[in-house]
Amino acid sequence: MIITKQKELKEILKHLEGQSRVFLIGCGECSTTCKTGGEDDIKRMKELIEKEGKTVTGYCVPAAPCIAAKVKLELAKNRKLIESSDAILVMACGLGIQSVKENLRAEKAVHVGCDTLFMGAIDSSGSFLEKCSACGDCVLELTGLICPITRCPKSLLNGPCGGQDKGKCEVDKNRDCTWILIYNELKKQGKLGLLKEIKAPKDYSKLTKPREIRASA
Repeated sequence: MIITKQKELKEILKHLEGQSRVFLIGCGECSTTCKTGGEDDIKRMKELIEKEGKTVTGYCVPAAPCIAAKVKLELAKNRKLIESSDAILVMACGLGIQSVKENLRAEKAVHVGCDTLFMGAIDSSGSFLEKCSACGDCVLELTGLICPITRCPKSLLNGPCGGQDKGKCEVDKNRDCTWILIYNELKKQGKLGLLKEIKAPKDYSKLTKPREIRASA
């Protein structure tokens, strides 16, 4: 899941300056779960910017705006409302925002309603936790399914470092050392031998951006 947070209203209004008629676009997946771009969030944003003198011409919440086919369908359904607007405010992650821009037929200003934070998971308490960096070279099989690239502040591939103290991280004393967690998990699985395998430096060529996987013919 891609975790987002809404931008401050004053920042949104700054970019909407001089544009009085606004169409809102949300996200039915990640941003809905994060409460940053679901239908209720869109309605709240509508109230907020209308209090500032803006007119909201309409809104839509595509199931997944990052998927071209889904956002194209919603844009087509709302074509007249979009054409009557001065600008579009997208309350989704960076992927969704760019997808709206790339699939929009009308020449309209597109503005950003959310900051994209990280890829994360949701725990049982409802907290969002960063668990994956999409590095392109997954080592979870070797680390007890705990990602050291993301969860260790130093992204160490061979740990723990000398700074850990009683199982806590030297960067954040309230945080468990990721490599101690990995050790305990591998011990439980009977795979401590994996720690004896020195892992080579990360192949950062796999992180060269922008990455893509082309559709098969």
